[in-house]
Amino acid sequence: MLIDITPRAASRLKEIMSKDSNPQLALRITVESGGCHGFQYLMSLTNTSSVSPEDDTVFEASDGSGAKVVMDEPSLELLKGSQIDYTMELIGSQFKVVGNPAATSSCGCGTSFDIKA
Repeated sequence: MLIDITPRAASRLKEIMSKDSNPQLALRITVESGGCHGFQYLMSLTNTSSVSPEDDTVFEASDGSGAKVVMDEPSLELLKGSQIDYTMELIGSQFKVVGNPAATSSCGCGTSFDIKA
């Protein structure tokens, strides 16, 4: 698998799907240029019915929860080998990309990263 969804992230996605009564809900992760380190992660919720079979890849958690993460091809190239996690900290809770093998550095909040040129 190119992307790993941690049990904590899968559990949170399952909670959101249940709360919204929407089993088609997925977490979309895209990478755009910007942020303090060159690239930034953008995350949003989407319906799997709006996923493009030509442009997007859907990853499903291995725990049977039905939790899904969607990425477009350019974003996947920059994130392959990463883990999607859910963190709960004093400043707030959020989905996070961790262990990105392409990243050479990242900002303190974890939303921006730089890659090898």
